[in-house]
Order: sequence, then structure tokens, then C-alpha cells
Amino acid sequence: MSLLTVEGVVSGYGEMQVLRGVSLRVDPGEIVSIVGPNGAGKSTVMKLIFGLLKPWEGRVTFDGEDISGLPPEQIVRRGLCYVPQVDNVFPSLTVEENLEMGAYILDEPLKARKERVYELFPRLAERRHQRAGKMSGGERQMVAMGRALMLDPKLLMLDEPSAGLAPLLVDLIFDKVAEINRTGVAVLMVEQNAKRSLELAHRGYVLATGRNQVEGPGAQLLADPEVARLYLGG
Repeated sequence: MSLLTVEGVVSGYGEMQVLRGVSLRVDPGEIVSIVGPNGAGKSTVMKLIFGLLKPWEGRVTFDGEDISGLPPEQIVRRGLCYVPQVDNVFPSLTVEENLEMGAYILDEPLKARKERVYELFPRLAERRHQRAGKMSGGERQMVAMGRALMLDPKLLMLDEPSAGLAPLLVDLIFDKVAEINRTGVAVLMVEQNAKRSLELAHRGYVLATGRNQVEGPGAQLLADPEVARLYLGG
């Protein structure tokens, strides 16, 4: 059974329709990448799954339960965490305080959870008392990912995790996504860096104008010259 299923969702902002019947799935342990041109509806799908937008039509099922339109605080408790592209850290709080905010719903000691995050991101361990707002873009992305991992999610959703980062940090972030996945966490990722994300992904979806255009194994999409020409800038 799929961990996440999105079936024919239609939605948008106000009266502006953005999604026109998007469907996708994420199976347990998979990395799935959503790629496509600007304005395709990629980030809108993520917001809808996480309850920041309500579907006008269609439904979202997570771990066997219909979560369509549930508020984010209820979705988080079910094991689905989301790292948005912007405003994804508390800049006035330290790294450690940001991580603790990620587990605010838990009534238990957090030391072991924080240590797991520090093991994954040693740079954060070195800077645990530094305010997140004083960190580089790559370090803030690590804080945001680490905070989401504090709840041991079944599915981690990442919206443009490499946006605006220097090439070396892009490599590091993709390496960390793979490392997180190897621990058993499924990943759904939206990325402008389509080639890198499809190289990493087990499966990919190409969206354009709010609709599914192509789907398949990441390597297969990368090797398709028509997909490359139309959607991947190749």
C-alpha cells in the first residue's frame, strides 16, 4: 500500500485555479521528485498535501487515512513533516531551540532526538548555540530539515531544498536527503534542479500548467530526450 496518495486534486488561491487534477503517490521508503517549469503547481501540491490549502476536488490519503483538508497540526501528528522553501527557521532562536520547536507536540525528553539530528548534521552540533538568523543559507536549510526530523516522520516533504545554495552545499544537501532516506524515511521533493533530483529519485513526476504530464522512474525520465527538451532545459 502506498504511504501517500494524491488523487485528482483540483485547487488554487482565491478564485485562481492552479491544480487541474494532479495525482501522485509515494510508497514507503521511496524518494519521489516533482519537477517542471515555473508556475506548474509544484509547490501548490505540497501545500495542499500539508493542509495549507484545501482541495476543491479530489483527495489526499496518508498511511491509509483520508487527510484531505485537515489542518497542518493534525497532519504533523500523523507522521508527515514539511520543510517550505522560505521562512523555514525561527531566525531569533538558536539551532538547539529551533530543533526543540520541531518537537513541541511531544511530552518527553528530547536529548536523544537532538543527538540524532546532530549526528546527521555535524555542522549544527558545532553551532547549536548560534542564532539561526546568523547562519548561511545552507546551514539554515540543515536547521529546517533537522527540525522536521525531530518527530521521526514517515514522510518528509522538501520544497526546493537546494534553492539559492552554492554548488558545494547543493551536493551536501542532496547527500543528506539520500542519507535521511536510507534510515527509512520516505521523501517527496520539489526541485528546480531537476536533473539532480531525478538522479536521486526512485520515481518522478513532471507537472506543467497544473497537470500531470509524465511520470516514471527517475532514470527513465532523465533518459527521455522529449522530457529533457520540454521540461528539464535539456
